[in-house]
Amino acid sequence: MKNNYLFTTQAEVRRAFWQDHPQYQRRGAKKQNDYCADIRQLFVEYVDTLARNGTISEKLAARATL
Repeated sequence: MKNNYLFTTQAEVRRAFWQDHPQYQRRGAKKQNDYCADIRQLFVEYVDTLARNGTISEKLAARATL
């Protein structure tokens, strides 16, 4: 049985995160640890929710970074 996830790449997850959280500004070439802890924690919770809802795979959730 094939799973049909809404997002299958880290880029798609990041893009969705920034679209769903317009109150925060994406900073071009910044890497995950360049963002404040609040934004990183929000991203972790976001990814966890996507995995629990079946929107992304557990495998993608384990490797997704901001």
